[in-house]
Amino acid sequence: MMNKRVGFALLTGFLIFVSSITLSYAATLSMNVPAGEGVNQPIDLEEGDHIFIQVSVVGTKSSYISFSIIYPNGSEKDFGEIASFDQSFICEIDGEHNLKFVNKDTTESKLVTLNYKIDQYILGIPKLLFVALVIVLICLIMIAAFILLSPSL
Repeated sequence: MMNKRVGFALLTGFLIFVSSITLSYAATLSMNVPAGEGVNQPIDLEEGDHIFIQVSVVGTKSSYISFSIIYPNGSEKDFGEIASFDQSFICEIDGEHNLKFVNKDTTESKLVTLNYKIDQYILGIPKLLFVALVIVLICLIMIAAFILLSPSL
């Protein structure tokens, strides 16, 4: 009876562990940035996350907009005037990062399309691979326990 309880507890713990893991996150957003104004888009990141950002701007006269990233510690990295932009980087600071879009054109609003993908890592290993390794390890432990606890022939 004790072996069934231990097996059930291991299986339950494993299922809770697997269901709580987010492997990656991707989003596509379209924002209208009014003339002479700015829009912030917050993204919550953890240290070690790999993020890919892609931005494209559409306007009738000009397709340029000012783009910068404001980090949780208050520092800001300005990428200048962009019409299209793509870059990947590894997050070094936990917290909310704000993507700041400022339309300096005073006559027309701009349509900004933002695509981003966040891949999370555990111990430098992609979470999907890490979860697969944990599954294999748990299976090997369960097989070894079964062999050791079974009666000898």
